[in-house]
Amino acid sequence: MELMKNSINAILDNIEGAVEFLDEKEIDNFENIIIESNNVFVTGAGRSGLAAKAFAMRLMHLGVSAYVVGETISPAIYEDDCIIAISGSGETNTIVSAVKIAKNRGSRVLAVTSYPESTLGKLADTCLLVKGRTKKEVDDENYMKRQIHGNYTSLTPLGTAFELTTLVFLDAIVSELMEKMQQTESDLKARHTVLE
Repeated sequence: MELMKNSINAILDNIEGAVEFLDEKEIDNFENIIIESNNVFVTGAGRSGLAAKAFAMRLMHLGVSAYVVGETISPAIYEDDCIIAISGSGETNTIVSAVKIAKNRGSRVLAVTSYPESTLGKLADTCLLVKGRTKKEVDDENYMKRQIHGNYTSLTPLGTAFELTTLVFLDAIVSELMEKMQQTESDLKARHTVLE
């Protein structure tokens, strides 16, 4: 039970700490590109993909034409569209590959990563830094040394801190988009699925 409590506190600390790295200009660019785009595509692998899907759902509730990369109903991407790519390491092959295709087709790239200097970060038109212990950090050769010396990064497995912080961060972006797009909670509720 103590380990679980410590893990929850580590996740909450990471979410609270992420606020320190927020860049107002980058967030404003991120939101404006979403609003200006004809279609918004989201992509992420594994649990980052789940965070991406959750954000796509909220974009749909806002009235944004949103698609999840890899789904059968996703259309072609064009220059007046954007792709939001989520990858803690910024090096996930499938995500970087999709971003390169989108970039070659002239669309704008929005990245959410812990490593802005990564391949994904360098390809992005705007990059949001979301700090969190990623799988890359676990694979880092110095990770074991830090653990032995008591420098524990987190008690959360693999990319949990990044993924959960990203989920919270993107939900907070929705609040700002609601204001910019003059959408109310009633507007969002009216677009919520009724087929369940």
